[in-house]
Parts: sequence; structure tokens; C-alpha cells
Amino acid sequence: LRRRGVLDVAHQADIRALIMEWYDTYSHVLVKYLAKMLNDPYQAEDLMQETFIKAYQYALRDEIQYPKTFLFRIAHHLAIDHVRKQRPLQMIKELVVKDSRPSIETIIEIKEESKELYEAILSLKPAYRQVIILRKIEEFSIKETAMILDWSESKVKSTLFRATRALEKKLIKGGYIHETT
Repeated sequence: LRRRGVLDVAHQADIRALIMEWYDTYSHVLVKYLAKMLNDPYQAEDLMQETFIKAYQYALRDEIQYPKTFLFRIAHHLAIDHVRKQRPLQMIKELVVKDSRPSIETIIEIKEESKELYEAILSLKPAYRQVIILRKIEEFSIKETAMILDWSESKVKSTLFRATRALEKKLIKGGYIHETT
């Protein structure tokens, strides 16, 4: 007999197994995302762990249909809460450089160009930074981004459009790209 509000041991074990499966599948991309948001790999690791704890607690009560977007949404909210509690932090440190072995000159050139791009992205307002990170860096779909940010799909589209325009203006103003006519 199950009492109302009391989960049986088998159900809890099933949920733990499901969360461990999600951990194996998504922990590396979550910590990478959080590291980009926070520019602190140790804090990213802590928040990634907290993400799975919260997912477990939620999964005990309700079914989760889209685990990847659900986990990213939890991680996103934890990162925002962390930033609010802490001094303002950088949102992005580095984009991943391809695994091919470029020359040292190429590495230096990429780092210089990336630094300018990072600075431009960091200077954007938070909503613009978030949508650029999720759509253009993490490559989430419009639907997934909307679910993570708790926005409508049309808001994701319009904010991304405005964010890319604002980023382009900052890069032109900084002399990093030239205006096209």
C-alpha cells in the first residue's frame, strides 16, 4: 500500500537511475555552459551539481518531458541567481577553439579577435548576452532557447535579431569590423 505523499523505494530508485543517466549525458555540456555564463569553472561545477539535485527533487514530484532543456533552464536560473548574489561577473571567457592544431600565430590572432568579440558580447545587456550564448554559441533551437529562458519563441527571435544588431554596432564602433553599405 502506498500512502498519499510517500513515494515507494522502487520509484525513488528509478528516479535516481534516470538522473544518473541524464548526468552522464548532459553534465559536460551543462558545466561548459555554466562556465561560459560565470567565467568560473569551479562555480560552474558547483552549480552543475546543484542543477541535478534540483532536477532530482522535481522529478520525484512531476514528469520531465524534455530533460536537456529542463536541465539548462535550471542551470540558467541558478547562474542568474548566483550573479545577482555576487559582484557582476564576466559572462564569457572563451569560445572553444577547434581541435585542429593551428600555428602559434593563428592561435594569437584568434585570441586577439576573440577577446574583442567577448568584450563586445559582455557589454551587451543581459537578455542579449543570454540569447546570443544559447542560440549562437550553445546552438540551441529557438524552441529550446524559449523553454530555457521562459520566453515565447517570438521573443527569442526578436531579441536575437536586436542582439545581433547591437553586437554588430559595437563591433563597428570598436573598429573590429567595417560597416557594409
